[in-house]
Amino acid sequence: MNRTYTLAALADLIGGTVRGDAKVVITGVSDVEEAGPRDATWIAHSSYASKLGASRAGAVLVPADFGPTPMPAVLCDRMDRSVARLLGAFAGPTSLPEPGIHPTALVHETAQIGPDAAIGPNVVLEAGVRIGASAVIHSGVFVGRGTTLGDRCVLWPHVVIREGCVVGHRVTIHPNTVIGADGLGYYWDEGGHRKVPHIGGVILEDDVEIGACTCIDRSKFGNTVVGRGTKIDNLVQIAHNVRVGEHCVLASQVGISGSVRIGNGCIFGGRSGAADNLVIGNGVRLAGGLAVATHDIPDGMTVSGFPAQEHRKELREQASLRRLPALARQLKDLLARVERLESTANHNERR
Repeated sequence: MNRTYTLAALADLIGGTVRGDAKVVITGVSDVEEAGPRDATWIAHSSYASKLGASRAGAVLVPADFGPTPMPAVLCDRMDRSVARLLGAFAGPTSLPEPGIHPTALVHETAQIGPDAAIGPNVVLEAGVRIGASAVIHSGVFVGRGTTLGDRCVLWPHVVIREGCVVGHRVTIHPNTVIGADGLGYYWDEGGHRKVPHIGGVILEDDVEIGACTCIDRSKFGNTVVGRGTKIDNLVQIAHNVRVGEHCVLASQVGISGSVRIGNGCIFGGRSGAADNLVIGNGVRLAGGLAVATHDIPDGMTVSGFPAQEHRKELREQASLRRLPALARQLKDLLARVERLESTANHNERR
């Protein structure tokens, strides 16, 4: 679908003020280096201003205090919000199943389907499942016995939610994610690993979003919980009995071991994680790139490294490590000088 806006209309839509020609016509969005004369682009920081000189963009979104630009600009008080609205203005339609139950879906007679819910092809809803109003269940989804989904949830193709889980309102789960598989629990007996039953469930609170190919394990008892408003990226593993607080962000390849407690508003960068049975305080930030917590982290701390420690301390240690080759050369030179001095002293003594 083609969408066309004057810059004035686009500014009204995204919440900004036009500087320059408000009649410029915009038909798309592109990177600052690839944009054409009918594209809008954006620059979030003045350090990138030099890129605008070679850009062919028809218009640019910039912060409200940004300096002159070679093309018309939209001045934005909140760049993150305005850019999100800009992308939304040009987003294409999403393919959704029609409201109702597709004839190829397998829906148990005791399952309850809310009004205006859409159940796509080859969906399986087992006994006692409850689906909220206006929920969208795409093709190939499996929902296990007794699981509950709230209103306006969206489950993309091939999501699996096993038995006894609870999903709140407005939860989005992207393709091939598994909620409620058994956690890693075994004991050694008679020469082999014997399975520990996981009889609990998973609770996803309201407004949670979970990326593709992520796994959230069911608890041994009680529930694994993901708090309200938390956003989880692709390829994340959350083990049994973990409790993730509200409004957290977990980036790709994060791994959370069993029974970890994570506070509200925490950020886990890509490839970070936590060892089992830890308490991660409110507002904690783990830097991406293999930051692994091996002990409790107090509220508000930013940590990095392995084992994770206060971020500035880790940076100082890393800087020291990078100096080791030069220090090793200096030490080698000093040892050579000492050897020469000792050799001269010994020679003088013999004389």
